[in-house]
Amino acid sequence: MMKPTLTQLTLSFLFLLLFTAGCSKEVKDTDLVKASYRATDALLKSAKEMELYPNKPILVASFVDIDDVQQSSTLGRTLAEQMGSKFTQNGYKVIELKLRSNSVFVRGSKDSDEGEFMLSRELQDLSFQHDAHAVLVGTYGKGPEVVYVTAKLIRTRDSVILGSYDFSLPVGKNTRKMLQ
Repeated sequence: MMKPTLTQLTLSFLFLLLFTAGCSKEVKDTDLVKASYRATDALLKSAKEMELYPNKPILVASFVDIDDVQQSSTLGRTLAEQMGSKFTQNGYKVIELKLRSNSVFVRGSKDSDEGEFMLSRELQDLSFQHDAHAVLVGTYGKGPEVVYVTAKLIRTRDSVILGSYDFSLPVGKNTRKMLQ
């Protein structure tokens, strides 16, 4: 049996190094602005068929973690901000709740029946207070390599979903930070 030469060992090592380097690529983040604008465009397309009026205010809520709807993240707040911005660019009247002196936090309780009732009641109160026709809400679910996002535009008077859009984002370095 022949012993491998130094050149053969070096080439084998380089080949192995190149092969393993190609397998451990970092996942590239998606352009979050483009993804949220695409989602907004899809919501607007379906909402126009369901009587969404540009002159009637829309409230925008932070997107929440599907596993704990009382928690959000930088990602959830950024998605809401960008989608609200896109609604404004399309001529819709978006109410900025963060400018109010007392903060608004819509949440349900941990009780099974009371949670949905409280959320619906608080949502109706907020919409009445601002004469809002609809509210943009959303959730995200974290996976090891992707985040699944659902955005919904809900008519406030009867909780009818005017539009819904699902999309996913690869979990790259920036997205991972935004989820913390």
